[in-house]
Amino acid sequence: MGCGKKFDSEGCVCDILKEIVDAQNDVSDDCNSSCEQSINDLLGDTGGSNKDTVPVLLYCKDCKPFKGFGARRNNIGDVLESFYFRVKEVDEDCECALLELLIDPDAKDDDPKSPSKQKTDNLRATGICITVDLSCFCHITCLPAINARA
Repeated sequence: MGCGKKFDSEGCVCDILKEIVDAQNDVSDDCNSSCEQSINDLLGDTGGSNKDTVPVLLYCKDCKPFKGFGARRNNIGDVLESFYFRVKEVDEDCECALLELLIDPDAKDDDPKSPSKQKTDNLRATGICITVDLSCFCHITCLPAINARA
């Protein structure tokens, strides 16, 4: 099977991927770590929930993880950085979003160079929000739902 000018190639890869997903879902649905699962956990669809946040990691179009920076109003000399965010708002046209930086307060000297270096055991809301252009991102990873306001 191939795609080219002599074939009707409009969406051929997408169509095949959809067929694969349908077939796989008929056999099993074992994604226990996904955005859908995190949202279900947040809403309590998989049991009782005191969770209020689905932490997200966004990737820019160059496939690099996006890192946000900001400072609290009462301490602008202390700039915090994070790869992990809580989505606060998304505009009606899905062009911009307001994201809140999430950090692990127990990791005081954490200097994350990559998402794998940033501690996520105890992510907490910072109150530091940034506005991003959603057209800059091509991938999102969701962590399991947490209570970031605890």
